[in-house]
Amino acid sequence: MNNSTHETSTEIKDKAVLVSLVTDEVKRSGINPEYSLEELVKLAETAGVEVLSVISQNRETPDSKWFIGKGKVEELRAAAEELGATTAIFDQELSGAQVRNLEESLDLKIIDRTQLILDIFAQRAHTREGIIQVELAQHSYLLPRLSGHGKNLSRLGGGIGTRGPGESKLETDRRHIRGRINDLKRQLEEVTRHRKLHRERRKKSGVIQVALVGYTNAGKSTLLKQLTSADVYIENQLFATLDPTSRTMELPSGKEIVLTDTVGFIQNLPHELVAAFRATLEEVNEADLILHVVDASSTMREEQMNVVEQLLQELGASDKPQIVLFNKKDACSPEQLQMLPSGKGYRKISAFDEQDLLSIRELIQDELTGDTVKFRIPAERGDITSVVYRVGDVIETTYDENDVIYEVQVQKGEYEKHGYLLKDFIDSSI
Repeated sequence: MNNSTHETSTEIKDKAVLVSLVTDEVKRSGINPEYSLEELVKLAETAGVEVLSVISQNRETPDSKWFIGKGKVEELRAAAEELGATTAIFDQELSGAQVRNLEESLDLKIIDRTQLILDIFAQRAHTREGIIQVELAQHSYLLPRLSGHGKNLSRLGGGIGTRGPGESKLETDRRHIRGRINDLKRQLEEVTRHRKLHRERRKKSGVIQVALVGYTNAGKSTLLKQLTSADVYIENQLFATLDPTSRTMELPSGKEIVLTDTVGFIQNLPHELVAAFRATLEEVNEADLILHVVDASSTMREEQMNVVEQLLQELGASDKPQIVLFNKKDACSPEQLQMLPSGKGYRKISAFDEQDLLSIRELIQDELTGDTVKFRIPAERGDITSVVYRVGDVIETTYDENDVIYEVQVQKGEYEKHGYLLKDFIDSSI
């Protein structure tokens, strides 16, 4: 009789105490430590962690050995023992040595904000590209910290900090990790090459591209679904959308554009993630128009908008035409709505209001559409005729001896790129 074993999953839910250190540098950075800690609670809950308590400390600078002060370490140990915590999650990034020292002193799993976000991304990635990007970010984060994560990676029961490469006990072979990083980069380059070719094909075909950007949980996916009837995952949690989704959307004129939902931004987004997801985020760079979706009901609206603007600047997309959509107006008080900016480039909306959805389509159409221009092109200049069709919609075509006269409703973005080829053919009679 043969003995057989069956693999069973016995993952135990992490129970955590959250820790925040407020230093002079944090204060100077403009980051609101209280809001950052609230956000850490949401991140932990999104990762499936039960949050038991929160501890904060003010210091001029982090302790090089413990990050927090020695007395605070003792306070954390006592709280963890009393509450039955298995994990301590820090709101800032820790060094490998700090992780090792804290683990040895506390006998807890030690996770920092970056590792927590990486873990959420590991849960959310479903496409090949997303999985590669997350694993690359995880390896890049763990490599310089391997000496500090020995206990972390060997703990039984799984949970946060052990998904993806964490289960491979990466600390045992640095060369293996570096080789894996190089292999992932090669795979990502191939995926990026395909994405770039796809974007170029869209450009050549004259397809207008509009990108949805915004802070995580601002309602981008809901808006994409309402505007395009897209079958996308929607949940009231951080980073519900990870893989970019593109769908066609019809404007009131009947013209179709491509609307792309992108990964949500967050303050202190790990630079490993920004680097790994650069290929995906380049969808924003290729857009003719950016729709910046803002949760109008958030008390941290201004800070969230600043984070998005800073990341757009990092990506080189801050000079793109942009419309700010203040979403969730139905969740706002009259006072909140009154405080929101209005006028050109701003719109207060609810993703569930049909009139608002129509106004967004009209707003996009108005933003993309330029003036009506008439071009007089010699019949034999087929090369110039192709440019005419690229820069806008031909409204009327007439013939005058050896010339063809095109009346064109130009698309602003395309006309800015290719209009110089047509400047000698503009007919001023219109």
